[in-house]
Amino acid sequence: MSLPHALLGLLARHPASGYDLCKLFDTSLSFVWPATRSQLYAELTRLAATGLIEPSAAGPRGRREYAITSAGRQELVRWLTEAGLVPAQRNQTMLRVFFLWVLPPDTARAYLAEIAGHSRAFHERLRHLATALDAHPTADGFERCGRIMLEHGLRTSAAQAEWADWASRQLPSSRGGSATPHPTEPSTRSPH
Repeated sequence: MSLPHALLGLLARHPASGYDLCKLFDTSLSFVWPATRSQLYAELTRLAATGLIEPSAAGPRGRREYAITSAGRQELVRWLTEAGLVPAQRNQTMLRVFFLWVLPPDTARAYLAEIAGHSRAFHERLRHLATALDAHPTADGFERCGRIMLEHGLRTSAAQAEWADWASRQLPSSRGGSATPHPTEPSTRSPH
């Protein structure tokens, strides 16, 4: 996913001002593609310059609405239907986990506890949003697909918190002993 395509997708629903797009982005797509307000406004300027969106004349207090053009809609459809999935993205958190062996066990455990805590907090934010959405179900495709995406966040944040707790138990004790995976938990040892 890219920021320009995210904005095209939001504008495919209906025209909106930069301010409205920032608010909508913050409550929907920021969970999977964080962007600052300045990045969003800069991207709107680029999309307008390339003819993928069209700004309206400035209204009161300089308010300007943007609408997707037919070229913008074609680009959005092209992006949505292009063959092949994007390969795995870089994940700095997991890269650090790979090298936790360099740290003392207590420090490594603290890092994993931080992952678990952030995952649980993120899960809680998403759960509140899901509760609000589920209280007012709609047949609108935009909101239905948003809820589907939200469910992915709920499930993966819960799984990540559970994984971080498990990973912490795999580390050796601070006294230099070795950790032994619980028999019902996955083993980190290679079968070869």
